[in-house]
This record gives sequence, C-alpha cells and structure tokens, in this order.
Amino acid sequence: MVGKKTLVLALFPLILSIGIAPAIPFADSQRYMDTIYRDDSMTECRQGLYLVYRIPNADYICTQDTTAQRWEQLGIAEIVSKGTIGEMLKETEDQIEEEILEEGLRVDIIPVKNNISMLIGVNGFSGGNVGVLAGDDGLLMIDDGLESVLDKITTQLEQLKTCETCGDVKFLVNTHWHADHVGGNSHFGEQGTVIVAHENLRKVLSSPQTLEYFNATYDTYPKEALPVITFEESVTLHFNEETIQVIHLPNGHTNNDSIIYFAESNVLHLGDIFFKGNFPFVDLDHGGSVIGLTNNIEEVLNKFPEETIVIPGHGELSTIQDVRMYHDMLVETTNIVREQISEGKSLGEIQNSEFPENWTLWESGRIDTPTWIEFIHTDLTRNSNP
Repeated sequence: MVGKKTLVLALFPLILSIGIAPAIPFADSQRYMDTIYRDDSMTECRQGLYLVYRIPNADYICTQDTTAQRWEQLGIAEIVSKGTIGEMLKETEDQIEEEILEEGLRVDIIPVKNNISMLIGVNGFSGGNVGVLAGDDGLLMIDDGLESVLDKITTQLEQLKTCETCGDVKFLVNTHWHADHVGGNSHFGEQGTVIVAHENLRKVLSSPQTLEYFNATYDTYPKEALPVITFEESVTLHFNEETIQVIHLPNGHTNNDSIIYFAESNVLHLGDIFFKGNFPFVDLDHGGSVIGLTNNIEEVLNKFPEETIVIPGHGELSTIQDVRMYHDMLVETTNIVREQISEGKSLGEIQNSEFPENWTLWESGRIDTPTWIEFIHTDLTRNSNP
C-alpha cells in the first residue's frame, strides 16, 4: 500500500485562459501531481476499483485499470497497488483542498540557468510562463502573465534583481498577443519598459479582437501597451552579457509568434508554440495552423542543440526531448485525422472514433481529444489538399 504522505491527488484542474494549457503542473511534485480521472466523483478510486501506479517525475496516480496496464506496457508506469484505498484517498483529498484554499494562487521562481529564471503559477492560473534575465543592466522579461496577477509578478521581479539599483525592467518581449501573455503590458509600458514583438502583434493589439473559440472579445489596447520595437523576421538584443535572439515563426499558434533564444546560456523560451505534455490551443482566427505549428516545432528541433533548456509557454521547465515528444504527437494525431478525412468520415464521426490511448493522455481541461481533433480537422479541410 502506498503511504499517506506520498499518495497525493491533484483535485482541481486549472482553468484554461487564452491560448493556455489548462493544467499547469504544481511545482512541488512531492505534494501534488497530475491525475487522469474519467469520473469526477472519483467513486472508483475511493472504492479501490482503479489502480494506483507511479509514473516518473509525476508521483502516484489513480486511474482506470486499462490505462494503467497500457502505460505499464509502454514502460512508463509501475502499478503499485490494487487494494482498497478509499479512506486514505478521502483523507488526502480533504487535506489538499484545505491547503489549496488556505494558500491560494502564488507565482513561484524556477531557476533556469545563470541569471535566467522562469515564473510559473502554482495553485491557480497566472498566465503563461514568464522568462526573466537579471543582471547589472537591469531586467529583461519574456511575457508578463495575466493582468490580475501583476502584483505577484512584480513582487517576484524584486527578488530577482541582482543589485539595489538594477531592478528596472528595461525590455519586455512578447511571444504572442494572447491576454495571458500581455496582461502587464500597459503597466510596464507606463514605467518606460521597451516592449519588443513581431509586427503582427502590434497590429492585433491596435484593434478590437474576437476569439470565437473562447467567446471572448478584446478592446484595442492603449498606446503604452503596444510594442515600440517591431520586426518582420528576427531581432537581436545584447543585454546582461547575453545575445538574445528573437525569432518569428509564422502561422503556428498564431500569426505573431516569437521564440527567444539566450545564446550564451543555451536557454530557449518557446511561448505557446509548445505546451508541455498537453494538446495546444491553436488560434485559427489569427493565422494559427496545426500544420504550421508542426513545421515550426520541426524547425526548432533542427535548429537548436540537444542540450538546450526549454521554457514552454505552459508547463514545467523542459528539454529538447520533451519538444521531440510533442512533435511526435502533432505528427501522429494529424496523420490519424487526415487518413479518416480521406476515408470520407465527417468531423463527428472522427471525434466518435477510437483515438489511440497514448494520444488521449495528452488532453487536458478545455483542449480535450474532440477539441484537438476539431482543430486538426478545421485546419486540414480549409486547405485544398489535406
């Protein structure tokens, strides 16, 4: 039987905002973990009808027998208990709920390399992962999260400055236009921060926008929130002894995506072209494309060293191997949908067909398997040659 202190169930999926993976993994893997539940009441887990198994770097998980057995066959899970665990699970659920409600949302600092850090939301949703480069020149930020957590972001920025007089945010690079990545733009623009982004991002923020999938509308952003330096293909910044390459990758997550590479430290921020371990949101209304996204990820894999440390738009700090697994998912799931389209199946028929389990495990929150299939289907069928 798994001990009380090691079996912990994450009970509250995080809410998906614009372009966001809905379940940001908790930073403390000893207290929280990702879970796969098909029954919100968790009756089967309480009765011990599901298995408890362990997956590397994710602690213990309770799920269906078939899932656990499949993962065990793939060599990525170890079944550790088949006994009744009802009382232990109930006690753990109550404990976690109390801790989460008491603690609330926070933003944690994750050291990356040298003076580069990642800010990530814990116990709630703070927006996309924020990258920070600190040094005597001041601070450089990549994205700035949701407006609602600006105070938590700025508090952590104070902790990252390397000297008393070098805490100002001199540069802010936006990876794309979604509100969970540019929520602090107005604040930093008012403070004199130089905002840098692809030229399409300035165009999008300069007029009202609608995201049909989320039934969300956005007013024109104020002048101070707009980038003052824009580029068509790439721009290079030299700051805090780092060569920082900002590179546009077209028509992937959106039509205004940028990735940012710190050459000396070999650290890469991929923004929302990379959701670690989850199906991504693809903004089809603003130039996004599943095919384009797949091509962009392939370009990343071909361009950057194997040892590169990767900051995803959402999810835990990653490696190039994580990006390669993500690319495999994009390729294989697209091929599955493409083949069924060629067989004359409708969108509904494809969504109702049996999707391989190793890919359904990538679903999370609002981007579940039927939604991901719809993104692929829409992208393929709006082109003349799917």
